[in-house]
Amino acid sequence: MMTPMVDPAHSMRHSMVASQLRTNSVSDVRVVEAMAKLPREDFVPAEHREIAYRDTLLPLGGGRRQNSPLATGRLLTEAQIRSTDNVLLIGAAGGYAAAVLAEMAANVVALEEDADLLAIARTALAGAANVTIVEGPLAQGWAKADPYDVIVVDGAAGHIPDTLIAQLKDGGRIATGIEDRGITRLATGRKTGGGFGLTEFADIECAVLPGFAKPRTFQF
Repeated sequence: MMTPMVDPAHSMRHSMVASQLRTNSVSDVRVVEAMAKLPREDFVPAEHREIAYRDTLLPLGGGRRQNSPLATGRLLTEAQIRSTDNVLLIGAAGGYAAAVLAEMAANVVALEEDADLLAIARTALAGAANVTIVEGPLAQGWAKADPYDVIVVDGAAGHIPDTLIAQLKDGGRIATGIEDRGITRLATGRKTGGGFGLTEFADIECAVLPGFAKPRTFQF
């Protein structure tokens, strides 16, 4: 009797869920189910498919890196995505986080500025009817489809520009990585009555995104 062939990627995906997500506060069942279902290897350059499930930042080329599965899982868990939400994803890269969000939200706008990564995302997300892939500077967001219920920054930003906050509905949420003097953390915030603030919730390594450097303050 022949032993059935086991897809190595399926085994790595199962291991990712068991050892990286479930043991580290990725507690939203929808996040876990989507990440267990989606072939992460389809959303990275071909030369990195074999390491797509490693618990580390993944080099994407052009100085960009993809967040670890844990960082993305924690961000999407804390974002508290609802099935009716209109979501803006900043730093779409090859489209993986957009695909996860597409399983959870009503509409996803996936913003990326790197042409090579956009090509990967467009191929990988060709069947996702509720994802719109757009090209432009990450820090400017995508005002053409606002206001958003949620903005997810799948990477670390030195600061969150007012331009992005303006694209949130009142009561809308942001889940993001933040970078401060070389240290990255995860944080969430909510826009209320025109005010906005971030609360850190985890010290996790994040891929630092371009264009979000903290403005220099005036010094005497």
